[in-house]
Amino acid sequence: MDIASSSLSQAHKVVLTRQPASRVNSCSLGSVSAIGFSLPQISSPALNQCRRKQSSSSSGFVKACVAVEQKTRTAIIRIGTRGSPLALAQAYETREKLKSKHPELVEEGAIHIEIIKTTGDKILSQPLADIGGKGLFTKEIDEALINGHIDIAVHSMKDVPTYLPEKTILPCNLVREDVRDAFICLTAASLAELPAGSVVGTASLRRKSQILHKYPALHVEENFRGNVQTRLSKLQGGKVHATLLALAGLKRLSMTENVASILSLDEMLPAVAQGAIGIACRTDDDKMATYLASLNHEETRLAVSCERAFLETLDGSCRTPIAGYAAKDEEGNCFFRGLVASPDGTKVLETSRKGPYVYEDMVKMGKDAGQELLSRAGPGFFGN
Repeated sequence: MDIASSSLSQAHKVVLTRQPASRVNSCSLGSVSAIGFSLPQISSPALNQCRRKQSSSSSGFVKACVAVEQKTRTAIIRIGTRGSPLALAQAYETREKLKSKHPELVEEGAIHIEIIKTTGDKILSQPLADIGGKGLFTKEIDEALINGHIDIAVHSMKDVPTYLPEKTILPCNLVREDVRDAFICLTAASLAELPAGSVVGTASLRRKSQILHKYPALHVEENFRGNVQTRLSKLQGGKVHATLLALAGLKRLSMTENVASILSLDEMLPAVAQGAIGIACRTDDDKMATYLASLNHEETRLAVSCERAFLETLDGSCRTPIAGYAAKDEEGNCFFRGLVASPDGTKVLETSRKGPYVYEDMVKMGKDAGQELLSRAGPGFFGN
């Protein structure tokens, strides 16, 4: 039996609140003083039971409470996902949508969630750009899918490489969340208000390059990794003065109260496929493909396809600052914006396209935009 998703959400919720002046702790970075964050202790009968079960194990609270599920019957669908609170929230969203569409999946134990640790989860001491390679957060989940240990794989689409492993398909995108980035800070309301020399933490080269391009007086801490809760705790501890997080993830975790401001698309173009959830299955599994077809949001799938065509043309990876966003405009057409940047933010190249909101046309737009920026950038632009 799954641990109730509501209990899980509360267990991992981090609320950043201003403390009274007498309790403020200054951070040691530069001249900016970061007000401390209050991290409340959450308690409930379900969580207390989890803690008792976990007391004899050192494998971690999340794993103890969620990875081990009591199966009362053979699961009809086994969902594979990472173990972060956000990944689990996305898996639970998928489960609830499946249950709402298919009565046979409502019965307890019909859907089982399997937590799988990925390379990106295991290596936390290095920036993603230094680890290199593709599929850092998907490879092990894909392997479990191919080997038949799970039936479907739930991914954050921005983590999915532009190629798919053999024997797998990704026929489903759920309705896309807000694609914008959120600014998190208790001493300033925006990047523009941060004093010169302030440190912004982000593991994303896309965010780093756009920050430094517009605000060259700021500094960026690249090795600022971990799940949402971990990064907020680092911010509380004075590691940085501010950070940027995907608004979509904060919404799915019900943590938008931590947002100081939301960056416009002009200030920070999002990552390709940001805010989109993708669900994969095996190529020969018609039953799972039928289930996933019932969840697919076609407008999201087409937008993500356009953006990924752009990314594939540029051969983008974690070492390349690339941003792209496709959406339906008021006339029903697709409007696409793409960006590439030098890692230090000194050079930023942008382009846009407009055309019919049709798969073939949108993929062509993405590829054409990628080819244009490749040509304009020239050899050595990305500093690799």
